[in-house]
Amino acid sequence: MWLGQLRIRGLRCFREAEFTLDPAINIFTGDNGSGKSSILEAAFLLSHARSFRVGAKEALLRRGSRAMSVFAELRHSDDHSCRVGLGREGARWEARADGQAVTIGHLVSQCAVVCFEPGSHALIAGTADERRRYLDWGVFHVEPDFLPDWRRYQRALKQRNTLLRSAAPGDDELFAPWEAELAQTAQRIDAQRRDYLALLRPLLRASAQGLLPELGSLELKYRRGWPEEQELGQLLREHRGRDQARGHTTIGAHRADWAIAYEHAPMREHLSRGQEKLTALACMLAQAELFAGQRGEWPVVCLDDLASELDQTHQVAVIAQLRAARAQVLLTGTEVPLALKEVPARLFHVEQGRLIPLL
Repeated sequence: MWLGQLRIRGLRCFREAEFTLDPAINIFTGDNGSGKSSILEAAFLLSHARSFRVGAKEALLRRGSRAMSVFAELRHSDDHSCRVGLGREGARWEARADGQAVTIGHLVSQCAVVCFEPGSHALIAGTADERRRYLDWGVFHVEPDFLPDWRRYQRALKQRNTLLRSAAPGDDELFAPWEAELAQTAQRIDAQRRDYLALLRPLLRASAQGLLPELGSLELKYRRGWPEEQELGQLLREHRGRDQARGHTTIGAHRADWAIAYEHAPMREHLSRGQEKLTALACMLAQAELFAGQRGEWPVVCLDDLASELDQTHQVAVIAQLRAARAQVLLTGTEVPLALKEVPARLFHVEQGRLIPLL
């Protein structure tokens, strides 16, 4: 898939910008702080309904603006196209597809964007939240039942957490229905995640071997959020007192995590910051390749400040892979990276929220 036209209004430093993208490589150059990353952020919003920047929710709106919106013409490899958009006024988000109001889930199911950016190493070195988001985004795009199961789980989790702060732990009549719902939906979510990781694992191993061959073979380890071979419903009953003291549910699918271990770097702490970034890049490329295998087309690939994040050898390798896959690429830098000097691309210059097409 690829984005044809992209229109941005009220996002960060952009009052309004509308431009046409190339189906292949698009390069956005400009000084630091000019707004280059916000263009990638706009595309990412359509796919995730959130920014890839940490703590960016309240900073998305242009200063002095009450509303922001991103609209795009989304084209698919089967020649199907649609118009998608996401807008926010105050705290209220609204999604649209072909002029009709739709749910956020429907919007995200239509548009797929993956991103490698300066904070991507958090996927490896950061909290479990980042890794669950990565995992669940992938599961969502290949498993139709995941979203309704996830929503049911989140509703039951919210209800149990409310009871933990207001009811006695021994009040089975109040807790039992929500704990049963948590246990049933957690089991399904866990199975869906495991199935997805089984598909991802060989692609991730191959991707990591290409980027970090010196670290040896890779193993992907998964923890479901409660002990193996134990029934979650029973554990929830046993842990009510402890959970009440902490004010929240401490076990379940919302506590799942995964980790990568290399043959020559078995612990995360053994990796340098550069190796963390390359591992995160391997994860992004593997997920994009799996998406393409399941859906018949690559997602849009965003590469923020590529020349600062990767050495030239890795830049050349990544761009060659994406060109061979015929993926649409949105790439930023203070100047055109050396690795792309001879690569056909559409070039834009960004100056303080103004976008100027060059080629």
